[in-house]
Amino acid sequence: MILEGKTVLVSGVGPGLGGEVARVAKRDGARVLIGARNESRLQEIAKGIDPEGQSVVACPVDVTDKAACAHFVETAEERFGGVDALVSVAALDTLFGNLETTTAEDWQGTIGVNVIGTLQLVQAAVPAMKRRGGGSVVLIGSQSYRLPPPNKQLAYASSKGALISAMYHLASELGPDRIRVNTVVPTWMWGPPVQMYVKWQAKERGVSEDEIKGEITSGMPLGEIPADDDVAEAVAFFCSDRARLITAQTLAVDSGEVMG
Repeated sequence: MILEGKTVLVSGVGPGLGGEVARVAKRDGARVLIGARNESRLQEIAKGIDPEGQSVVACPVDVTDKAACAHFVETAEERFGGVDALVSVAALDTLFGNLETTTAEDWQGTIGVNVIGTLQLVQAAVPAMKRRGGGSVVLIGSQSYRLPPPNKQLAYASSKGALISAMYHLASELGPDRIRVNTVVPTWMWGPPVQMYVKWQAKERGVSEDEIKGEITSGMPLGEIPADDDVAEAVAFFCSDRARLITAQTLAVDSGEVMG
């Protein structure tokens, strides 16, 4: 129970990584406030993780809305008495394109959510962590920031690279307040989005799903696409006191796809 007694905030909670982070945090003893824009789905996920509603509470939040971010943090303090960790999963990851096809609107939308929105939520949570005497911020990166995937996502990858840069600045600024800032960097994650991609590619190309999965894992020494819950386990570690002297670090959950 490495998160016993802690309150963990998770943004971007849906059927993929965000939901798994919330599930793992609750399993490890945390009280969890989950947020996303879709309130009905949030409530459904909260009930699925904690039917009694004692440890997991849903609160709608749009990270691009400063007032909503402040309300999200205030809800955690009112409901659970404080904030010990923030996991920022919320991201716009559905825009595809290279330099030629990425529009100004694509850039603005992606940076607005993935960078500005993320940092706006961190900004809202930091005073609550200071009142707690410290805490942990866990950002979610992407292997695409340094390893371009076949489905070009220039704007998305660039935004995730920007978060790595922000992490170093935040760790330096917030370290004296005992607030740690780290990033978990997944590769392809075996969850709903990747499962849909594999099915789509198999149908589009007239090959088996196993063949598509084999292409994805061809550069992974462990030969397996990490699941959402594999990434969530790394997030829980960074939230816990087991990582109390770890800050400004990236941890790749990628089956060895990128070494070093």
